Amino acid sequence: MFKKCHLQPSKRLGQHFLISQKALQKIIQTAEISKKDIVLEIGPGLGILTQELAQRAKKVIAVEKDKRMVTRLQETLKDHQNVEIIHSDILKILRDSPSDTVLESRTVSEGLSLKKYKVVANIPYYLTSPLIRLFLESARPPQEMILLIQKEVAQRICAKPPKMSLLAVAVQFYSQPKIISYVSKKSFWPRPKVDSAIIKISQIKKPKNINPEKFFRIVKAGFASPRKQLINNLFQKLNLDRGKIKKALTQCRLDIQVRAENLSVEDWLKLFHRFHRSKSP
Repeated sequence: MFKKCHLQPSKRLGQHFLISQKALQKIIQTAEISKKDIVLEIGPGLGILTQELAQRAKKVIAVEKDKRMVTRLQETLKDHQNVEIIHSDILKILRDSPSDTVLESRTVSEGLSLKKYKVVANIPYYLTSPLIRLFLESARPPQEMILLIQKEVAQRICAKPPKMSLLAVAVQFYSQPKIISYVSKKSFWPRPKVDSAIIKISQIKKPKNINPEKFFRIVKAGFASPRKQLINNLFQKLNLDRGKIKKALTQCRLDIQVRAENLSVEDWLKLFHRFHRSKSP
């Protein structure tokens, strides 16, 4: 197909096209698309996944940064009236969106406001962390996200104590991530150096009565030096009294020698509320 289209994948854009029908159908199966669904696809490439989504969804909005691919998509998908192709950088759209509705100004057809939508995509590895973060932090996040991403990153996102990371806390604070299946590097062209995983991020919501900025100020401080004990990181980065930190850890039933990687999101929430009650930090 690629030779026939006379297109070469862009290394700069991290393009690796999915060529496995088995993996493609697993993504579709996981997404559980119905005729009521609006689907946002990131980096549709040549539209292999897009066509499958279009057959099942009410509407598919495909955002593609590569102009060459946009031209090809317009030809490939011309018979699918429920597909809207947007030539743009999804990160720029999310960062610049002035309203509380993702892509509101761009999805003018049918008065679409994307109050409810799903994100389904095979995304470049370099996009993974910022893309997920921006969607989860947006004022109008998706109902769920089904993504094909790097295997190691998927494992980090879904990690549990004692293998937590800042990324894991950031995603699990807003949602419930789950690895659905692994996908071999042989399933892509050109073949990447690592395997991938299909990950489902669901139950997306903003925790009530918690200021995310203040919460993550504590979490980021905790992970500042992963090999150091949590008490030392919080003392150095937040300028908190060691005695107060020790007391908070004890009240949360945490070992005073604990490291950040050993704390679950629930532990961080307990610690946040303990500091908040004492008006620190």
